[in-house]
Amino acid sequence: MFPETRMRRLRSGSLLRDLLSESSIKKEKMIMPVFIDENLKTRKPIESMPGIFRYGTEDYLKYIQGLADKGVRSILLFGIPSGKDAAGSSSYDRNGIVQTAIRGIKDSTGITVIADLCLCEYTDTGQCGIMQGQLVDNDSTLTTYRKIAHTYADAGVDIIAPSGMMDGQVGAIRDELEKSGYSNTLIMGYSAKYASNLYGPFREAADSAPRIGDRKSYQMDYRNSREALRELELDLEEGADMLMVKPALFYLDVLREARVNFSLPLAAYSVSGEYTMIRNAVEQGFLGKDAITESITSIFRAGADLLISYFTEYVCSGNLDE
Repeated sequence: MFPETRMRRLRSGSLLRDLLSESSIKKEKMIMPVFIDENLKTRKPIESMPGIFRYGTEDYLKYIQGLADKGVRSILLFGIPSGKDAAGSSSYDRNGIVQTAIRGIKDSTGITVIADLCLCEYTDTGQCGIMQGQLVDNDSTLTTYRKIAHTYADAGVDIIAPSGMMDGQVGAIRDELEKSGYSNTLIMGYSAKYASNLYGPFREAADSAPRIGDRKSYQMDYRNSREALRELELDLEEGADMLMVKPALFYLDVLREARVNFSLPLAAYSVSGEYTMIRNAVEQGFLGKDAITESITSIFRAGADLLISYFTEYVCSGNLDE
C-alpha cells in the first residue's frame, strides 16, 4: 500500500521501462503481404494503401529479395490473374501467377512463403467460392480448394493459408496434402475471419470486391465472439497447424480468448483498413509515428504469436528504431 508501494518506481526511466516491458515487437514474427499481378510488368501503387504496391511479373522477385535483405523472413502471397471465370480456374493452374511466384521465390531466396488460398481474386463474381444460383456452394468449392492446395504444394509453398471461410476447408486441404505426399506442408487457418468493414482497401489491392451480393453468409458476424471459438476449434480438429483471427485491432478481445483457449501458434491479420487509417493519420500529423508501434504491440500483447501486417517492411527496415 502507498506510500510503501509506488508503482511509478517501475516507470522512472527509459532503460528501466524497457527492462520491465511485458510485450515487444519481434521482427521475425511479422509477415508481409505481397500482391503480384499477372497483368503488370512493373509495380503499380495501390491508391487506397499508401506505400503499398502491386508488383508485376518482371519486378516481384527483385522486391522480395529486397524484403529479405531488410530482414523480412516471411511473406503472404496474393495473386491477381490475367483472366477470371465462374469456376476460378486460373487459381489452380500449375503455371498460374501464385504457383509461378512460389517457385521463383523459393529458388532465389530463403524466405518463408505463405500462399493465401481463396477464389475471390479468380472468379468473375468476386465471391470466395463457386456460385450455385445466388449462393456460394460450400462443397463444390472445397473440391476446387483441394486443386489449388495441390498446385501450391507442388510449387514448393511452405504454408497454405485458406481464407474463404468454407465449412470443412482445412480438413479438405489437409486430406488432399496427405494423399498427395505433402504431409509436411503446413496449414494456417483463417479460423475466425469476420465480415468486416475494414477490408475495403484490400479489395482494390487484390481486385477482389464481390460483384454479386456480399460475404456475410460465410464470413463471421462481427457481433459474435463465442462463435469464433467454435471456428478455431474446428480448424484445430481438421488439422490446422496454426490458427488466425482477422481483423486484429477491432478484435483484440477475440484474439485474447483464442490465446487463452488454444495452444497452437496464433496469428493475427492487421488488415488493410487498419493500416490505411493509421498510416494516413501519421502522415497527416494527427498521430505520432509511435502510434504504429503501439498498434503492433497491442496485437502481440493480446496474445498473437505471429502478425500479418502491411507495416512489416517498415518495421524490418528499422523505422521503429529511429
